Amino acid sequence: MTAPGDGAPLEETFECAFDFQPGWIDLTLREGTTAEAMALATEVVNNLNPLALEIEKSAVIDDMVERAVDLNEDVPTLAAAYYSEAGEALANLMVDSYGDEGVPRPGADEVTPLLLEWGNAQITGVPQISHLEVTAGPAVRVQAMLQVKRMWGFGRKLTEFVRYAVFPADLQSLIVVTVTWEEVALTEQITELADEAVRTLRIAPLVAGGSAALVDGGTE
Repeated sequence: MTAPGDGAPLEETFECAFDFQPGWIDLTLREGTTAEAMALATEVVNNLNPLALEIEKSAVIDDMVERAVDLNEDVPTLAAAYYSEAGEALANLMVDSYGDEGVPRPGADEVTPLLLEWGNAQITGVPQISHLEVTAGPAVRVQAMLQVKRMWGFGRKLTEFVRYAVFPADLQSLIVVTVTWEEVALTEQITELADEAVRTLRIAPLVAGGSAALVDGGTE
């Protein structure tokens, strides 16, 4: 998805959080370095149930490090991945915000086609589009399958995604949550996990002193 305007970026700070189900791992990095990703992955994997793992711990760590660095390349607000108990990564999740100074936030109808834009892929089939209410505010949800260009432009692979554009009342920014996965057989499971996570999404604008203003007017 590309930002709808060409003005100066909207300077609006906020925190976001999910009540994730077990299996989701927060891979957000502050510095985006491999060393930071390695420290995070090592801590996470060391806390997994070793009896359930069907993959070598070192392989899970390597995957988590690479995934964390890739997901944080464009400095998202939040990055996460869903791992099975066996240690296999099944889905990626990213939260981004969009907005330009002095430019009104686009409405649901204007945002919907933007949610279907991908720089390196094209939609295949008819996308599913719906409107819903979540904790953070009204939202538009799109789900579709993508044909993604492979490296060097040779061939394509199929990937599925679900995207949510959320319109928090306390922000001018548009919040976009994107979940992607490749195993078609897991579509029902992943979409249920994604829908459940987004229903719990909380957006807290940062106020003076760095505290976060909660939806009910308090701070944390």
